[in-house]
Amino acid sequence: MKHLAALTAATLTATMISAAPAHASYQPAISPTATGYGGAVSSVDPTVTAVGLEVLRRGGNAVDAAIAAAATIGVTEPFSAGIGGGGFFVYYDARTRRVHTIDGREAAPASMRENSFQNPDGTALNFNAARVSGLSVGVPGTPAIWEAAADRWGSRRLGELLRPAADVADRGFTVDATFNAQVAANAAIFGQFDSSAELYLPGGAPPAVGSTFRNPDLADTYRLIGKRGTDVFYSGAIARDIAATVQDPPVSDTPIGTWPHQIRPGGMTVRDLARYEARFPAPTRSDYRGLDVYGMATPSSGGAAVGEALNILEGYDLGALDDADALHRYLEASALAFADRNRYVGDHTRRAVLDELLSDRFAASRRCVISASSALPKPVAPGALGDRGCASAAAAVPDTDNSISTTHLTVADKWGNVVSFTFTIEQIGGAGIVVPGRGILLNNELTDFNFTPTQGTAADPNLPGPGKRPRSSMSPTIVLKDGKPFVAVGSPGGATIITTVLQILVNRIDLGMSLPEAVAAPRASQRNSATPQAEPAFIAAYGPELTALGHPAFTSTAEIGAATAIEFGRNGQLTAVAEPVRRGTGAAGVVRSGR
Repeated sequence: MKHLAALTAATLTATMISAAPAHASYQPAISPTATGYGGAVSSVDPTVTAVGLEVLRRGGNAVDAAIAAAATIGVTEPFSAGIGGGGFFVYYDARTRRVHTIDGREAAPASMRENSFQNPDGTALNFNAARVSGLSVGVPGTPAIWEAAADRWGSRRLGELLRPAADVADRGFTVDATFNAQVAANAAIFGQFDSSAELYLPGGAPPAVGSTFRNPDLADTYRLIGKRGTDVFYSGAIARDIAATVQDPPVSDTPIGTWPHQIRPGGMTVRDLARYEARFPAPTRSDYRGLDVYGMATPSSGGAAVGEALNILEGYDLGALDDADALHRYLEASALAFADRNRYVGDHTRRAVLDELLSDRFAASRRCVISASSALPKPVAPGALGDRGCASAAAAVPDTDNSISTTHLTVADKWGNVVSFTFTIEQIGGAGIVVPGRGILLNNELTDFNFTPTQGTAADPNLPGPGKRPRSSMSPTIVLKDGKPFVAVGSPGGATIITTVLQILVNRIDLGMSLPEAVAAPRASQRNSATPQAEPAFIAAYGPELTALGHPAFTSTAEIGAATAIEFGRNGQLTAVAEPVRRGTGAAGVVRSGR
């Protein structure tokens, strides 16, 4: 794999020097890669990483640091994640050597039906019409994750952990080009709502690069939750404000810009919020080359899809193959795993089905359809559960996950505890609706449901329903070696999250790359589609060889994912890694650089 390793090294060298901090209000000495001891944090933002590291330096554990850092992301990266959304939390407990998970995915209100995203004639609503509405807003799960994690495994009170984020929201931070561009991209949406325009379009325009952005309403919301717990969010004053906003979006009488779609109300009630509970499913687990790979069970499809693809790839000695041959198998395994994910995985998928998807027997039945010399026509059909041969089920559909935003945190402490935490509000900017007086930008997560049936005569596992949680691609992952952490990783990016995490693991475990090289390497994403995506550097390096094998021409996309990761070395050494370029560079830090 010399070609790939050389390309990765060149990419790292060229891009590390161009890294620039995202916010100037708190600028620690943090870079995309850090090696040291005593704990580590990797995130998309230097302010966020600095907050997490300060918690670790003051004696907090990985859970404490993850919560404090996540709350801060809700301030500095509000268009990707925050308390108006939800996510998945994977935790390794060093004392028991067990992996635990929290499902804090957003839930549909009791009023949701299978046809809620359909026109009267049964056709699907326009995506943007569904997104920018109360109809798309799910009951947020992020506050429930924070409280559950703090109560079970943390060492600090939730109020203490929310304080740094509240301070950042009050004090403000310096607007960078990314923040400005994300507001500009959503200006027509934010401009339809008085509360959103007041916060994000001061004077009728996005905050200028270099200006200071503050969100005092969110600071007050954090402090109220810190003082009274999440009950105030799910059954108190905040719940009443969220429900009222969803049922009657604060549409402006004097909007800024135009929006071509009717803004529909949603059916969420205070009772829906009060009924919300975090779940604690057993993690998914797959054995890959003697390593234990742990991820999220449903409603995430990440653990099942990443695990299945790895099981398929385990039948090959990828490191002994040429670059194109190894990547050919990676792309084929990704397509097969997505076919099965689309067909079988949803919120109510039985655990027995997940277990079969993650079995070596099922992987063998999928591997045997892969040819070394030619790519399968896409989309491929899903595998037939219970079949021991190479037969496929009848239906074949491409991926339909529309989510493009999200963020990921990776945290480790000096005791060996590890957190891999992915959370989101779905689109960049979510539903575009800010809860008046609360500073909360609401999610549009329910658009992750399939709007109409996708499986032909078979049941579609991801149609909307009352209380149901939409399928997700979030893939927070922890890999153990001999019962101890080896690598923790995750990424944003909608459905490309699965392929990003998978490709990083293959790069690190099979292809001889260091973790920084594995994260920086150019990416491709094949999600059972006739139009796979790839970054320009990937297309330039491997496109001709892969198309010669029959792979469809890649659609060029500037960036795929924005991963963060930590590797665990000997004698407690930690290597924290964030993106050297993607999303304007990430931020990795360690508690101390020496022993």
